[in-house]
Amino acid sequence: MKYIRTIIYVLITGIFAQQHAHAQEYSGHLLCNPSLFNIQAPKKQVKKTTATALNPLSLPFFEDFTGYSVFPDSSKWQDYEVFINNTMGFKPVSRGMATFDALDYRGIPYDSFSNTNFRYADSLTSQPINLSVNVVTPGDSVYFSFFYQPQGNGYYPLIQDSLILYFKTRFGGFQKVWSVSGTSLAPFKQVMIPISDSVYYDSSFQFRFVNIGALYWADAIWNVDYIRLNSGRNQYDTAINDIGFSSDPSFLLNDYSSMPYRQFNANPGIERAGQYSVKVTNNYVTAQAVTCGYTGIGLNTGDILRANTWNPAVNVPAMGIQSVVFPRYNTLIPITSVGAYDKVVFENTFFLQSISTSDPTGNDTVVKDIIFDNYLAYDDGSAEKSYYLNLYPTLPGKIAIEYHLNTPDTMRGMSICFGKQVPFATNKFFNIVVYSSLRGVNGSSADHILYTQELCLPGYADTLNHFWNYRFDRPLALPAGTFYAGTFQPAQSGSDSLYIGLDVNRVGSNHAYYDVLSGWTPSLISGAIMMRPLLGRYIQSSSINDVQLKKQRLLLSPNPVEDQLKLEFESTAETGYYITDISGRNVLQGTIYSGKSIDISTLRQGMYFVTIVTEGIPSVTEKLIKR
Repeated sequence: MKYIRTIIYVLITGIFAQQHAHAQEYSGHLLCNPSLFNIQAPKKQVKKTTATALNPLSLPFFEDFTGYSVFPDSSKWQDYEVFINNTMGFKPVSRGMATFDALDYRGIPYDSFSNTNFRYADSLTSQPINLSVNVVTPGDSVYFSFFYQPQGNGYYPLIQDSLILYFKTRFGGFQKVWSVSGTSLAPFKQVMIPISDSVYYDSSFQFRFVNIGALYWADAIWNVDYIRLNSGRNQYDTAINDIGFSSDPSFLLNDYSSMPYRQFNANPGIERAGQYSVKVTNNYVTAQAVTCGYTGIGLNTGDILRANTWNPAVNVPAMGIQSVVFPRYNTLIPITSVGAYDKVVFENTFFLQSISTSDPTGNDTVVKDIIFDNYLAYDDGSAEKSYYLNLYPTLPGKIAIEYHLNTPDTMRGMSICFGKQVPFATNKFFNIVVYSSLRGVNGSSADHILYTQELCLPGYADTLNHFWNYRFDRPLALPAGTFYAGTFQPAQSGSDSLYIGLDVNRVGSNHAYYDVLSGWTPSLISGAIMMRPLLGRYIQSSSINDVQLKKQRLLLSPNPVEDQLKLEFESTAETGYYITDISGRNVLQGTIYSGKSIDISTLRQGMYFVTIVTEGIPSVTEKLIKR
């Protein structure tokens, strides 16, 4: 999932031309990747790499990144900086792709402070491949091909950004063979490269993709897919000859992506979608008839919700995409079998029959879990951008999302997925507000506030699907029907421009309203703003455990201080520091080693806040008094 610059950055870089702005609401960069937080990356093992070099891969080499891991397949790849996903591509060639940006394997920037420098970022290096002259020669017409796309569902790479391909020579070095500069969104495009120079023919041949990007902004999104290397090809061998799924299936639910099972069970006829669908891409140059089917299983009870019955064959046009429709389940799990407050998971497996033995089968099956838990959600759990309001200093900002209940329930708190930003939002407080009605919305004449949780601070730990949980001080009983929940950012508080995750894959209404100047206005930005009401039993606040585990202690001395301020902390590495005033405005920043001092003599007398940042994670914020 990307630290976000302030509006000043947007104005300076001219990104406004590419952002979708509607009055005072904007979609922006999501400069972190929560999908990679706290996930153990594959370890680089020298012995394994050496063994692979002695026993290299054989032709043909093929990769379409179809799988369920966020890291590349270690049997084919040596590094793991890229993000394997099925959400960042726009009209992909096949399900799954490798996304290059300026974030490392942990989902945080390579360099949080060199935000105007461009340098090598993500890399994707193949395991050794046997191109020995005893196996293949330049006369065997060896071609390397792949598809690439700038921007996808993220933000376009700037002209200074680029995507580069290198081939390893038999002398051991890598040589650049292809590159492309940054540009705006374009369809996936195939590149064909002949390997005709004998310098590449070696038993340990490798290729490597690398992108160059601005290391802090991470707006240089490139997607790479469908990599093929084989002999007996030519420049016209561009046909993929593959048919498979190119998207995740639609949700079982009609509007929500997830909800408590008791709420679903109270009115399944309304909540269930009329049908399920999944997109199938035909990469043959001729139309193909494909037969699809699916099964549904209740993982809690083992109930067969849908036994497989093959659908009638569907004709998919040549080089085209066809949405395949599936009927609903034959049955559902009774609420008495699982309990009103239990988590319930329906596992759906969609598959299609291969049309030939040479047709790759990795994208012929896709598994999709439908999760019923203690929250209401419109999003799919992945954020591709951020949503934020452009606020005036003297005016508050409000966001409210419309939800509905089929039966009375208890709201215990709120989960919010925040995008990180600079200056860090550690001191930007906000309120969570629940309404029964909004003035001017659905015929209401006034705002009716049911509950306010005051003085909340943004959090970024990996908790419930990368969300931060806020527990209410007291439970809020809600009747069946419509309610609204969201954030209130006070005027004159420095809490402007809080960035909230935006799922751009959401299709349909985002159910969002905002109020900055003149009352509630329906949001016009496409995508689901990632806020989730938490319902049912007691919940735990994210701030209790995660902050203590992840945030460093910071010691300031002397405090109060006149000119030289010493910073002491746990890390031995050079670490970034930020000093903000009481309005949240960044007044001084830089890098420092623990035990060293910084000159703050230019600051006016008053109260400030000091935060250090280690590997993208802010410390506990300390109050500073300047004499």
